[in-house]
Amino acid sequence: MRAREVAEDYPLVKVSDDALDAARLLAQRRLPGVVVVDDGGRPVTVLPGSQVLRFLIPGYVQDDPSLARVYDERTADKCASTLRGRTVKELLPPKEKRHELAIVDGSATVMECAALMARLRTPLLVVAEKDEVHGVVTASHLLELLLLADRP
Repeated sequence: MRAREVAEDYPLVKVSDDALDAARLLAQRRLPGVVVVDDGGRPVTVLPGSQVLRFLIPGYVQDDPSLARVYDERTADKCASTLRGRTVKELLPPKEKRHELAIVDGSATVMECAALMARLRTPLLVVAEKDEVHGVVTASHLLELLLLADRP
């Protein structure tokens, strides 16, 4: 099987999209992350939900998680307001601190996809040809395929 055959439709967000809308997309669909594309539709990076949380949670709380106990639910709910008026681009780490984009050509094999995902420790793999995203392969889908192959 090839990547183009197992790629699934997956939400894409543009770097210029509203950050709060992107966070809501992650939350409502319970996605591990979303693929970020530039305004021309070319893949840029994957924005994991953990990166959105890093943006929402004050740095001093990240440094000392015991401080999180002082936040009640009402105060914690206000953390989301830090996303208002921001773009997806603002949620991304600087280019030099971003992880390598997990991307393959549609002709990549399932094992090539799995190896790249394992090396990069990412739950999402972008399938693209000529800078056009055709879909995403998820780690859970790859696991399903690999486990099916091992069935007696």
